[in-house]
Amino acid sequence: MSFLQAEKLSLSYDTVSIIELLDLQTPSGEITALIGPNGCGKSTLLRGLARLLKPQHGSVLLNGHAIHTVSTKQLAKELGILPQAPVAPEGITVRELVAQGRYPHQDWFQQWSNADEDALQKALTLTNLSSLSNRIVDTLSGGQRQRAWIAMALAQETDILLLDEPTTYLDLAHQLEVLDLLVQLNAEGKTIVMVLHDLNHAAHYANHLVALSAGKIVAQGKPEEVITEVIVKNVFHVECQIVKHPMTGLPLCLPTKRIYK
Repeated sequence: MSFLQAEKLSLSYDTVSIIELLDLQTPSGEITALIGPNGCGKSTLLRGLARLLKPQHGSVLLNGHAIHTVSTKQLAKELGILPQAPVAPEGITVRELVAQGRYPHQDWFQQWSNADEDALQKALTLTNLSSLSNRIVDTLSGGQRQRAWIAMALAQETDILLLDEPTTYLDLAHQLEVLDLLVQLNAEGKTIVMVLHDLNHAAHYANHLVALSAGKIVAQGKPEEVITEVIVKNVFHVECQIVKHPMTGLPLCLPTKRIYK
């Protein structure tokens, strides 16, 4: 099973440092949620893990190998990423979008194959999109569009899936639809790392939480180890009460007051 880690990783945009000397190992076969306030470096870290940003210092390792030494095609066979608010080409169908996930498995000598078709159909089935395969992506609901993008990433058949705020702009029902799908994929062996804003969703759907503040890891571990009144106050500058969810026993964050400095 593939594993992804960062060692002394520093990331920046131009001269603005965002992530500084960060060490991280994402547990294989689990769901990891990156949490923290806006601007803390969550999306930047995810982009660094996906090799979309070049490190200023340190490295990202995939199965023990620095990802900058891995070819783009090979990396795309092992690591899939869904960026925040992706935009589909105009007029593209669900099937055509999902089929783009098979490009890393093709070359000049082998175009579309039975294996590609099988992977595409499996991705459509897992995301419950088979009946919508000929629909134009832009005509879908928000939840359906997000599932289409996830299906494209699934068609890559990677062990690791990175998602940047996969529930953004979705209503509550569609948020749960997407998160339930990710839990199902994880149960089938997929390692998932995602950025989430909602602390209660993170506690409910992730096995491992990483709390970031100002480009550094403040806390990481199981939900009950990270979602505490002290950590929420230090990271989000919010006073809250943490209670156990009456059905799951997981921590439930009830904000009470914003702390202004």
